[in-house]
Amino acid sequence: MFHKLESVEQRFQEIESRLSDPALADQPGEFRRLSQERSLLEPIVLEYQNYRKTKAEIVSNKELVYEKDADISEMAKEELRILEPELESSQQRLQVLLLPKDPNDHKNVMLEVRAGAGGEEAALFVAELFRLYQRYCERQGWRVTVLSVNGTGLGGMKEIIAEVQGSGAYSRLKFEGGVHRVQRVPATEAQGRVHTSTVTVAIMPEAEEVDVDINPTDLRTDVFRSGGAGGQGVNTTDSAVRLTHIPSGLVVVCQDERSQLKNKGKALKILRARLLDLETEKAAQSQADSRRAMVGTGDRSERIRTYNFPQGRLTDHRIGMTLYQLPEVMEGKIDEILDGLQTHYQAEALKAQGVGSHQ
Repeated sequence: MFHKLESVEQRFQEIESRLSDPALADQPGEFRRLSQERSLLEPIVLEYQNYRKTKAEIVSNKELVYEKDADISEMAKEELRILEPELESSQQRLQVLLLPKDPNDHKNVMLEVRAGAGGEEAALFVAELFRLYQRYCERQGWRVTVLSVNGTGLGGMKEIIAEVQGSGAYSRLKFEGGVHRVQRVPATEAQGRVHTSTVTVAIMPEAEEVDVDINPTDLRTDVFRSGGAGGQGVNTTDSAVRLTHIPSGLVVVCQDERSQLKNKGKALKILRARLLDLETEKAAQSQADSRRAMVGTGDRSERIRTYNFPQGRLTDHRIGMTLYQLPEVMEGKIDEILDGLQTHYQAEALKAQGVGSHQ
């Protein structure tokens, strides 16, 4: 581990030197790339410096323990009682910081929420779950832009797709993908029986053009009139767009904007994210065993969470966490769950690497 830390620190110093070179001002792309790399390495370097400083203080205080002056000796012992646990904590933090980084962690998110089993009740929960994510994103200072929505007559949604823009959005939300189960009495249930419905969430890193190269000859574009409840500008122009990616068979429809050009732009954004998601999934299949050991494989058939309204209970099945704070959760207060998932992931990743205190 410490050999790797020395290499990281050396690389950090090289980047610092490069960034101070005035000639780099003429290379904005290289300046941006180096700045991003520096921001990734800085927390590791600062923690390593803290580790070395703490270790040096321990060595110094161990020498003072044998001083003839009883007061100095006692002060050194007291310092050691503080410093030794801090050294152990610092080493644990370094082990976590050295875990392989997800290359998508810094990216914005394409969030898709779809109704599963349960008919209108599932569609209503799509709207509520999306509102939960909106509230959470507001708390983080992230921007949420709806790209496509397929509503129902009773205020529910069969599907909603949105872009989440903000620092660390993907790193924070990536474990939300999967099947979310809701148990409650629907408003239309006369007998007061609890029904179970499901909603599917997909969390995809937003794909730039450089991430996914789409050949225009692989795309089929169809335009048609937007469907809707009527009103000015609806059903009067061929503004809706359906994009079909022929090689993969993926189809994206956007009809929320009155402009055909805007709808096509949104559809392309969604298509790129789905294609990147497909590529990521294929690459991950070769690591299926290690993926199963982690939380949040991203498998959309995996039931990850249950929202039980009669008991006010939320359970995340992957980490066995149960909270009796469902009203607060539905207002977007999900940090405790996300922290638990992140901690579990890090612990499993360390275990998979065979990292122990002997390092």
